[in-house]
Amino acid sequence: MTEPVKRPYDSSRRREQARENRRRILSAAHSLFVTRGYGRTTIADVAAEAGVAPETVYSAFKNKPALLHRAWDVAVGGDDQDVPLLERPEARVLFAEPDLRARFAAFAVFNTAAMRRTARLHLAVRGAAASEPAAAAMLDEIDRQRLEAMTRHARAAAATGQLAVAEDECRDVLWSTTDGTLWHQLVERRGWSDERYAAWLGRLWVAALLP
Repeated sequence: MTEPVKRPYDSSRRREQARENRRRILSAAHSLFVTRGYGRTTIADVAAEAGVAPETVYSAFKNKPALLHRAWDVAVGGDDQDVPLLERPEARVLFAEPDLRARFAAFAVFNTAAMRRTARLHLAVRGAAASEPAAAAMLDEIDRQRLEAMTRHARAAAATGQLAVAEDECRDVLWSTTDGTLWHQLVERRGWSDERYAAWLGRLWVAALLP
């Protein structure tokens, strides 16, 4: 008697479904953390918003702090690829620009796009930090990562020989103007367009840091 032919197990569909679930969970978490607040958002809330079971959220992210961390990483990069922001092609183009005036103008556009993705979540994390240890830890990590990034930008700027200030002053100016506060105040509260904000930020950096 001929045995039935067994079909090979196709795991690709299952993997794609898992990736889609993760994307929906992260999108739901980002939205709820921003609109409801980190502390007031539960895993059950995220699951309901994403249209999955709470067990699916726990299976993918283990707990709410891990979910916040991953939601931040995705917001920074703009996608779920595990590639640091400064290692992405658009960032490499910035560092390759030899004219510092043009580099700061392009960096302002680059940063404005990042603020569009991250500023609201950053403000939500900052608001929760006083009462939520996980949010406080996340805020410390966000500030540390940003300081490291601005240190790299300032070092690269100093290497061009075009700065009018010390490298550490350049770093601190960049660090203090890239946390999302200015973008939130001028774009979301005063109604500026992203284009207007980016042009202004570029001029601010040029005026403060170049001869």
